[in-house]
Amino acid sequence: MNGLIMERIENNPIIAAVQNESDIDHAIASDVTTIFLLSADIFNAKILVDKIKEVNKSVLIHIDFLEGIGKDAKAIDYIIQVIQPDGVISTKSSHIKLAKEKGMFTIQRFFLIDNKSYDMTIKSVKSIQPDMIEIMPGVMPRVISRITEEISTPVIAGGLISSKQDIMEILKAGALGTSTGKKELWAL
Repeated sequence: MNGLIMERIENNPIIAAVQNESDIDHAIASDVTTIFLLSADIFNAKILVDKIKEVNKSVLIHIDFLEGIGKDAKAIDYIIQVIQPDGVISTKSSHIKLAKEKGMFTIQRFFLIDNKSYDMTIKSVKSIQPDMIEIMPGVMPRVISRITEEISTPVIAGGLISSKQDIMEILKAGALGTSTGKKELWAL
């Protein structure tokens, strides 16, 4: 499955970052091949994941935003065994490490605000070795270029992406893909 997620992002680098359950149908109907589920709870997560998988799209769930479930090892087991997304996203190294140990495709999300957060990102990626990383905000092509030169882990960028030009600059800087909550960009 890990190879399939990468292949889908390489074939269509725009990732639908779904922040509201009401946007699921729009994401499913769009040309995107990968969907980040950024809003779900213990009652609807399995239903939403299954709905997305039924149309042959990859779905990754942001476990930090999953409501009604703990954030410990048992919660990660539950997500993997019961909800069954294709992968997980988290800002927390401990979550990424646990999910990765259990064979789950992982994306670690980093917020870059200064040189210290940049240095910590590089150190964490080299230590934890997630399958991919997401850099936020994504509208920093020079920083994305720097990161892709320092690490071999595939990079996606998200946050504050509002135009086709933003996406083109991000991809030109070396990112494999870009996640966006802007529905009008899902059709590019």
